Amino acid sequence: MRQRLLSEGAKELSYEIREIVKKADQIKQLGQTIFWENIGDPIAKNHQMPEWMKEIIVETVRENDSYGYCPSKGVIETRHFLADLSNKRGGVQISAEDICFFNGLGDAIGKVYQFLRDTSRIIQPSPGYSTHSSSESAHAHANPITYKLDPENHWYPDLEDLYMKIKYNPNIVGILIINPDNPTGMVYPLESLKRIVEIAREFNLFLISDEIYLNITYNGVRAYSLAEVIEDVPGIAMKGISKELPWPGSRCGWMEYYNREKDIDFSRLCSAIDNAKMIEVCSTKIPQKTIPKIMSDERYWPYRKALNEKIGKRSLLISDMLKDIPQLAFNPTYGAFYNTIIFRDGTLKPHQKLKIEDKKIQNLVESWVSEEGTNLDKRFVYYLLGSKGLCVVPISSFCSDLQGFRITLLEENEDLLKQIFTNLRAAILEYINS
Repeated sequence: MRQRLLSEGAKELSYEIREIVKKADQIKQLGQTIFWENIGDPIAKNHQMPEWMKEIIVETVRENDSYGYCPSKGVIETRHFLADLSNKRGGVQISAEDICFFNGLGDAIGKVYQFLRDTSRIIQPSPGYSTHSSSESAHAHANPITYKLDPENHWYPDLEDLYMKIKYNPNIVGILIINPDNPTGMVYPLESLKRIVEIAREFNLFLISDEIYLNITYNGVRAYSLAEVIEDVPGIAMKGISKELPWPGSRCGWMEYYNREKDIDFSRLCSAIDNAKMIEVCSTKIPQKTIPKIMSDERYWPYRKALNEKIGKRSLLISDMLKDIPQLAFNPTYGAFYNTIIFRDGTLKPHQKLKIEDKKIQNLVESWVSEEGTNLDKRFVYYLLGSKGLCVVPISSFCSDLQGFRITLLEENEDLLKQIFTNLRAAILEYINS
């Protein structure tokens, strides 16, 4: 090419959650049954959206208005409904104009980081969701700046680490919270959220809270929204229906802007995001139109509560199976539908492996683990894939120096779920003792 085409930040764009699928597909072609525990898609794990919900969607599809454009920021009736839903939490109050729709939160995440100055950084949790960390570091042409989630303290944020990194890095302009957290399943305690708001206020930062799992909590814990704790600090909450209804194929998410009028620079960022959506015309309309109809239905919250209870039972099941293995740092989950399991320092070694019966699969896996620079947790994940057909994601791919993996808590078939977790326990013990 006449000039170099890619920016330096392009190399930071990666998504191991999907990348592992390429390797799993190769093993599948060799005859191995694959258990897809790499991605948070409830539909792929045998969840059936209820018929009453499907009927609402079908009725919406029959409306002629569904086939035209909607306002650039989203269907106005839906934005009024969502603003009212947020305002009922009793925190900062918003209007329909403080809401903008996107084609999934991936679209929204890209827009936020796209319009920041290259030198303006958003500090991220670690482990952290790779779409955020990749997008932020790509915009900045630099490695992510992170604060620690502590596996020895329930995965709670290390607030001293957060404070000191902000204090000594004036390029940090915002703090990202993922609550409930992906990949750890941790729910931020109210006291931690309040302290993060204090830190943002002290250093004149804004907050981003990815709340796609906000209404997915269980086992006696509930998540506090950013709106409930933010007070007068500027911030953005990111929400959607892909995990909650769940309807991941809808590609329907939105941002809520808080205290937009409190800071002129923050207001300009919100305007730039809104204007970018205007250039695109609008986001997908049909899912937006269904939101008030579904969420205001008297069957909705009982349905969501029952689903949460099921996930909570799965969380307890995997806890019972793995919590007594001393080489693991294991925490039960209380939100979202993942668990991140960490191998303690010194547990993983380069010589360890799992027995693989099929010679072709064994040769393929060993070709992967022999590649230079392969992390120790990736070695385990590759052997787990080849030996048991279990497809999980290495935690080193979640912007973390820790060694471990993320597994989902989504399988609806209880017998299959127990089989998966039983095989996982056996594989961990075999691997660390090999």
